Amino acid sequence: MKLMRRIFPHPILTVVLTVTWLLLVNGWSLNSLVFGFMLGVLIPFLTQPYWPQQSKMKHPGKILAYIGVVLYDIVVANVIVAKIVLFKSNAKRHPAWVTIPLDLRTPEAITLLAGTITMTPGTVSADLSAEGHALLVHCLDAPDPDAVRDEIKDRYESRLKEIFE
Repeated sequence: MKLMRRIFPHPILTVVLTVTWLLLVNGWSLNSLVFGFMLGVLIPFLTQPYWPQQSKMKHPGKILAYIGVVLYDIVVANVIVAKIVLFKSNAKRHPAWVTIPLDLRTPEAITLLAGTITMTPGTVSADLSAEGHALLVHCLDAPDPDAVRDEIKDRYESRLKEIFE
């Protein structure tokens, strides 16, 4: 087991990098698979000293449900943003900066939350407080910033907390 951990210090990252490479080359061949796998082994091995504490997911099975929620929200947000841009005048828009107080403490979970917010059209993560206790988010149209904060905490942060903490 220790030998496997030495060769594959971050096995999930190895798989993700291999699949990412296959998606980047936009095709499947044995050469692409082998090269992607080599990158998937080499990059985590070379960056291992910069990962002093590898966090563990407490419930990795729940990540699929999280991905489903995020994909659904991205589709819905695309429609909402299109309606805002096409049919709502600038005077009727309510752009806002919203501070999201974080209950998450693991860097991976906070990064995933910030990335999720940025991937969802109409919102972007702009800053993380120095202590990592709050995330600053800009919203394209937020007549009720408190509702945006509550939705992010209920929909994303609570699920990430179940997965990582």
